[in-house]
Amino acid sequence: MHIGVPKEIKTHEYRVGLTADSAHELVVAGHKVTVQSGAGTGAGIEDVDYIKAGAEIVPDAATVFATADMIVKVKEPQLPECAMLRDGQILFTYLHLAPDPKQAEALIKSGCIAIAYETVTDAMGRLPLLTPMSEVAGRMAVQAGAHYLEKIHGGRGVLLGGVPGVANGKVAIIGGGVVGANAAVIAVGMGADVTILDKSLPRLAGLDDQFGGRVKTIYATARAIETAVLDADLVIGAVLVAGAAAPKLVTRTMISRMKKGAVIVDVAIDQGGCVEGAHPTTHSDPVFVVDGIVHYCVANMPGAVARTSTFALNNATLPYALALANKGWKKALADDVHFRNGLNVANGKITHASVAAALGKEFVESAALLK
Repeated sequence: MHIGVPKEIKTHEYRVGLTADSAHELVVAGHKVTVQSGAGTGAGIEDVDYIKAGAEIVPDAATVFATADMIVKVKEPQLPECAMLRDGQILFTYLHLAPDPKQAEALIKSGCIAIAYETVTDAMGRLPLLTPMSEVAGRMAVQAGAHYLEKIHGGRGVLLGGVPGVANGKVAIIGGGVVGANAAVIAVGMGADVTILDKSLPRLAGLDDQFGGRVKTIYATARAIETAVLDADLVIGAVLVAGAAAPKLVTRTMISRMKKGAVIVDVAIDQGGCVEGAHPTTHSDPVFVVDGIVHYCVANMPGAVARTSTFALNNATLPYALALANKGWKKALADDVHFRNGLNVANGKITHASVAAALGKEFVESAALLK
């Protein structure tokens, strides 16, 4: 199979779909890899590294899209990229289609086979291709929140760790999954007063054991969320419903009653956000203020630490990319029901139930397309 790796064009996105080592693995397996010149530079991977790995370098994205059987990316294709996709071509990347009907329509129109990292599952119901970036985003969320809590950046002027004689800053984390747990690691390390809210009692018990009582774990009723949000200096939205739009758990009424200068980091913004009124921002313009509350809603947070993120992502995605290349998409997905859950769009149809429901589209069972 011919695998193509274009340079990411989303604002301040420096990650790349394949590292040189991953490209080499595909070449050794008998496949051809074509990489757009400069695609890996932001992650510290130069064209010469790909050439040494056995890949071909081409000058532009158009050549990559026109010649490759499978496109491997990081972020969802922008509309100009969607226009270059063709019937039957495999697209393997993050998609986050639920809040993005324009991208969904473009993928449907292209006829491509769009497999989303974020909806691939494993035998335990986890999301193995989302996990690495959730780990990064969770850890970054606290860094970003601490930064914007500084008075010069519009915040309350609170140091999360406090100092002797002054109370620690309060962090409320809504969602105790991978993002929430990793956010708590950094917040606890900074010395913050941390509360995690979740609806899963087993998850709360696991977090209580993990942190040895250094965090407060609260069952996430609407009243409990409101209480935690109003008390917090930093709120981190870490909610995920796989393939679906995130529920709005932090309301505008809550925001209007928060401490002025408090910060919200909505990591769920890729799926529409769990904060009412939130909208995606970029690394070049990362925040906006509503009712005196600083909102940080960057939709590709891990792109800021592109090298760490690229290598972490490739550690997870490479076996799946090899399966697609070695077997073709139909056999690869037929052989692995969990990998099959990653199929979002195929032959002009929506093939993931949650995505279809979020977009108001007809849902077609993926198994019907694999025969």
